[in-house]
Amino acid sequence: MFKGTTVIAVKKNNSVAIAGDGQVTLGNNTIIKQGAKKVRRLFNDSVLAGFAGSVADALTLFEKFEGKLDSYQGNIKRAAVELAQDWRTDRTLRRLEALLVTSDREDLLIVSGTGEVIEPDDGIAAVGSGASFAHAAAKALCSHTRLSAKEIARESLLIASQICVYTNEHILLEEL
Repeated sequence: MFKGTTVIAVKKNNSVAIAGDGQVTLGNNTIIKQGAKKVRRLFNDSVLAGFAGSVADALTLFEKFEGKLDSYQGNIKRAAVELAQDWRTDRTLRRLEALLVTSDREDLLIVSGTGEVIEPDDGIAAVGSGASFAHAAAKALCSHTRLSAKEIARESLLIASQICVYTNEHILLEEL
């Protein structure tokens, strides 16, 4: 859906990791930044979030989501549902072009501007242009290795960077 990034989240055992590449692409063929930070900690470092899509739009969503987390005492499911409702119905917000992946130790969610709040069945969530590559790699690594969530997220993103021209190997990774 959105070109220019890949973000993957992996929840395994008692940990969760979200990794994002650093590439920012202008148009279809120009890399303008290689070390962007598309993953961050929110709500007193107890929630992780990453985005794919327009950077300015994603920053707006991070702010809105953090406000919802504050309103609902860190309950990411409730905050995500409220953000999705606002995003879908507000005239300004509904024009934002981004996807959000968020997780705490219990829940892993993908939030979209169409009002979707999706909790993946397999503990893996990926968004962005290289999402299908990173997701497939993470599924294989989860099934056939003893790697940690952090190691799987990193390796999956590295694999995606070798296939997707909109994904690079400059990885920012956060773990709970």
